[in-house]
Amino acid sequence: MVTKQFKGSANEADLTRADSLAREIFSDVANKWAFLIIESLGEGTLRFSELRNEIEGISHKMLTQNLRMLERNGLVERSVHPTVPPRVEYTLTRPGRALRATVDGMCAWTQEYLGDIEASRRRFDA
Repeated sequence: MVTKQFKGSANEADLTRADSLAREIFSDVANKWAFLIIESLGEGTLRFSELRNEIEGISHKMLTQNLRMLERNGLVERSVHPTVPPRVEYTLTRPGRALRATVDGMCAWTQEYLGDIEASRRRFDA
């Protein structure tokens, strides 16, 4: 495998790396399921089954995949309690709670401009 050499200053390399990471994270969390999981966990810690009941239409597989991705990115913390059967709970981390504020802002924006969006879609589709 050949690694491409970066030509530039260390600061430019850091900016390039940060930009690449930001794009990757945005790609991960910018989906409807991730937003709904973050919104649901904003109310507190939930078990897997509680999350699935909260999010209408999500499959077991989609919920599992999105929770793993959110955990990998440090937005959700998974706690396993040693009971029989094991009790697994999910909660937002500090960065996850900060992201929830952004998700809440997007939800508020949608509610404020819903009529405008629907009218525009009707005009476009006509």
